[in-house]
Amino acid sequence: MYSVSNLTTIADCNVLLTMAGKEKSDLAFKKLSEERLVSNYSSNAVEIDAILQGVIAEIAAVDTVLIVLPPGSTRDSEEKRKVRLEYRKFLLENRKESYGAVALLEKELDLERVIKQLDEVDAFIVEVTTHRDTL
Repeated sequence: MYSVSNLTTIADCNVLLTMAGKEKSDLAFKKLSEERLVSNYSSNAVEIDAILQGVIAEIAAVDTVLIVLPPGSTRDSEEKRKVRLEYRKFLLENRKESYGAVALLEKELDLERVIKQLDEVDAFIVEVTTHRDTL
């Protein structure tokens, strides 16, 4: 797969193996980081969705109450509560964009990319090592 036949000395092979080893180490660390992010995003996505559904239900309940309340302090209090709930809904929807299901899928894609890169570095190391052993 790689043109290792162009390598004519063991020293050249060792240089490449050292570089590949460093790359593999960096990718292993990146993989660990991505795995942690996927785990965090996974739990956050579920939590955010649950809280958001609760806030939406509360807003619907407040809307129902506001329909029947006459003007006065109780109505004013419920209107303020609705504004706070709508703001909370806004914040949760923004968090959902950043940490929700879509963000989780992006992190899963990032993790798979790193895994593929690690696999490729491993294949490179095997080819160079095999060629070095024939020199």
